[in-house]
Amino acid sequence: MAHAEQLGYPPLISRALAMLVNTAFLYGHGVDEANLQRALELEDITADAPIPFCASAVNALIYAWTGQLNIAARQMAAVRDRCVERGAENDMMAVTGYCTLIEMWRGNFAEAAVLADDTMERAEQVGGSRTIALTVRAAVAAYTGREQQARADAAAALALARECSSPRLAEWPTMSLGFLEVSLGNYAQALTNLEPMLDVFASLPGSEIMTATFIPDAVEAMVGLGRHDDAAPLIEELEQNGARLGRSWMLAVGARCRSMWLAATGDIAAAMRMAEHAMTEHDRLPMPFERARTKLLSGQLQRRQRQKETAAATLRDALEAFEAMGTPLWADRARAELARTNVAPRRESVLTPSEQRVAELAATGMTNRDVAAALFISPKTVEANLARIYRKLGIKTRAELGRLIDDL
Repeated sequence: MAHAEQLGYPPLISRALAMLVNTAFLYGHGVDEANLQRALELEDITADAPIPFCASAVNALIYAWTGQLNIAARQMAAVRDRCVERGAENDMMAVTGYCTLIEMWRGNFAEAAVLADDTMERAEQVGGSRTIALTVRAAVAAYTGREQQARADAAAALALARECSSPRLAEWPTMSLGFLEVSLGNYAQALTNLEPMLDVFASLPGSEIMTATFIPDAVEAMVGLGRHDDAAPLIEELEQNGARLGRSWMLAVGARCRSMWLAATGDIAAAMRMAEHAMTEHDRLPMPFERARTKLLSGQLQRRQRQKETAAATLRDALEAFEAMGTPLWADRARAELARTNVAPRRESVLTPSEQRVAELAATGMTNRDVAAALFISPKTVEANLARIYRKLGIKTRAELGRLIDDL
């Protein structure tokens, strides 16, 4: 930056400032608003220079890393359009990689998959960095439950990172493999995969999402294996940095991790309070996957407190969210927890005989009009009965009714 100032060339000063802002942020110093604004003012979007670390791209990344994902998506899409206009194919790969991560955080995994495939296709066509393409595709595959592809792409990305001796390039493939194993409940393997990140944990300042997304997965694995003392420093890092920086991601997942830790050490009441606090933090964080993950924990805790009906409703919410996002491994986990609630409504205590009959026919796929004709009642009466049935059973759809009908 000092050299750029000496040269007095505004576009170069803009780039130096943008890189300073980017590095300081990842080092845990928060957002340098003044230098970021100056970088944006000095930016020359027509300059023939790499686009991925220009001021406008860094600005979009800062928005993403601070949880302002809708703004980040719009701004990074504009940067990507600039790549298209200039025919900057190599730049397009990195920028599309950023777009992929933003869509993942927003819970748009179908769109993220399209972007990841586009990044891979460009890497193969123009001979750019296959590491970036493999990394983002592995991350999307891990979330969307494509286990074999996630493993293959992450392994290939790690091999390329080793070839060019770049530990930084190895971070995200490593974190994706750890997340995949946690998703599958393979906690010991998750920690084995995350060992390189845990080894350098003390030298990773700031615990910002871009460099520390592995922490919640490591904590879950450690707590699941009874390694409570090992998990404590990781949780404290999220809590302390979240409070210091006002970072909603750290505060939300840190509270979830603390809730897990409290439950594992026997204080279920405190764990439930902390899970509720995590949900409050999620209200400021437009990351639906993380919210659903905390919902899943809340449902587990409610079940342990014998709040079966409440737990079932919470777990159904988590299940619906995972299914809507297309994250089948986590949907399976929610489904398994829901089965453990052992809520089996009985006809005499829940549904009246007429409601029971309406429920049985509706669960077969019959329309309201067909059910009305079969029972010699009006469609409005069927509709009213179904509204009561759904309310009593804590469900919202015919599909859920079909899954429960055998227990009624």
